[in-house]
Amino acid sequence: MTAVAASPTVRNIPSCGGEKVDRARHDPNFMTSLARGLAVIQAFADRKRHVTISQLSGKTGLSRAAVRRCLYTLRQLGFAGCDEHGRFFLRPRILVLGHSYLSTMPLSNAAQPILDHLGHLLHESASVATLDDQDIIYVARAHVTRVMAIELGVGSRLPCFCTSLGRVLLAHLEPEEIEEYLRRVRFTRYTEHTIDCPEKLRQVLRLVRQNGYSIVDQELEIGLRAMAVPITTANDQAVAALAVSAHAQRVSIQQMETKFLPHLRAAAQELGALLR
Repeated sequence: MTAVAASPTVRNIPSCGGEKVDRARHDPNFMTSLARGLAVIQAFADRKRHVTISQLSGKTGLSRAAVRRCLYTLRQLGFAGCDEHGRFFLRPRILVLGHSYLSTMPLSNAAQPILDHLGHLLHESASVATLDDQDIIYVARAHVTRVMAIELGVGSRLPCFCTSLGRVLLAHLEPEEIEEYLRRVRFTRYTEHTIDCPEKLRQVLRLVRQNGYSIVDQELEIGLRAMAVPITTANDQAVAALAVSAHAQRVSIQQMETKFLPHLRAAAQELGALLR
């Protein structure tokens, strides 16, 4: 049977759209206008840079009037712009919002020189990511070779279940947290190799926890092979994961285990020590 190949896409930030706003509207401490503005910001797609009010309204569940007011405010503050066709886009100033988080995150600051060294050593791209609900979010990345069809950078999101970074982080959750994840996850079969059922993923996560690393072989994209290890604190809590990705025709699984793994573990230990 041939695979049902869904093209891997970088995830959008989960929307705090109209439905969530409506549920919280009776909370006297909840600022509805702020929530609506954040929902609109989060609704801008990764690939589609220019969007209309109608598209944003449909994606957030907010009324066109509410979206229009949010966009007007964002334009006045310099966070958004509008082209001659009435389509809206985010301006570079929006990056200050993410920078506020990243600049206060020791891991992001500390990881870059270590990732750069690891990438130079192995001649492959390296990444650090954290867990966010059902996704991983990249907090640092060193580009050496491009092996994916999509471009990844800091802030990019991918699903946990079929990525090496995600599986390492999932495997270090408490058993009840893993079961909760398995109840909620929506599997997408990206390639013929993608694990797409809870029982198989549960078995894989046990093995990942036992081995201390994860290898995902062409489950997100044909030709992409990746290995990840956890970045842990003193009490063995996995706060992030470190991965190296390579083209499957160039690097075998055995090479990853013999050549890559020692360097990955050394880099993860160095990063973990900085967090203690």
